[in-house]
Amino acid sequence: MNKNTQRKFFFLQILLLYAFCIQGQDFRRNIEFKQFVPKGQWIVGSSVSYSEHNEKNYQFLIVEGLNSDGYTFKVTPLICYAFKENIAGGGRFSYGRTLTRLSETDIVINEDNKFNVKDMYSLRHSFSGMAILRNYISLGNSRRFALYCETQLQFGKSQSKIVTGSGESLTGTYKTGTDLGIGVSPGMVAFINNFMAVELNVGVMGFNFSKERQVTDQVHVGEQSMSSGNFKINIFSLGLGIAFYL
Repeated sequence: MNKNTQRKFFFLQILLLYAFCIQGQDFRRNIEFKQFVPKGQWIVGSSVSYSEHNEKNYQFLIVEGLNSDGYTFKVTPLICYAFKENIAGGGRFSYGRTLTRLSETDIVINEDNKFNVKDMYSLRHSFSGMAILRNYISLGNSRRFALYCETQLQFGKSQSKIVTGSGESLTGTYKTGTDLGIGVSPGMVAFINNFMAVELNVGVMGFNFSKERQVTDQVHVGEQSMSSGNFKINIFSLGLGIAFYL
């Protein structure tokens, strides 16, 4: 489990503990037991994630002497409207940025096959829009906790650049990509108070299609397309956010 996932587990435990501790306090939400999300309610929220990495003389499998650093940032706002009891539709938007700087590393396959990579810089931006449909199922007669299933239809664009070498050996690649996917993401809602809730979802099951085009040194052009299907839940791919039910 990586450090970013560990942080999400830690914050989730703190928030759920807080929700349990205030279980006996005034908590109305003015709903019937069967209406966890009543018709006409707006749902707005956002999730933000940030992680850093820094390696010095790190070794892993065939990678030796890895020296690099970088970060990944992602923000995902959400807006939904409950057009029916416990059913809401809306959209989710996402922006992500990933930066990696690699000073030097050796890739050792065997004694006769060794490769050295150094002075590499990679920057990637990604944008996506997603149409979603949510179905809520309350846990018994609880007004605080519920499960939900989110069906997602996503379209995204990305662009990145990779620069390697220095001086006369400098080479660069510019890449653009398009993604289209449909999937299902289960999750859990825990209300902290009458209007604010913590939301946790796990890895998406579904289909994805992507196409990329790259230009190297403004001369060489290449294209790649890929399709994939995923039918298992990845519990280590966690999404944690805050939502307001208005």
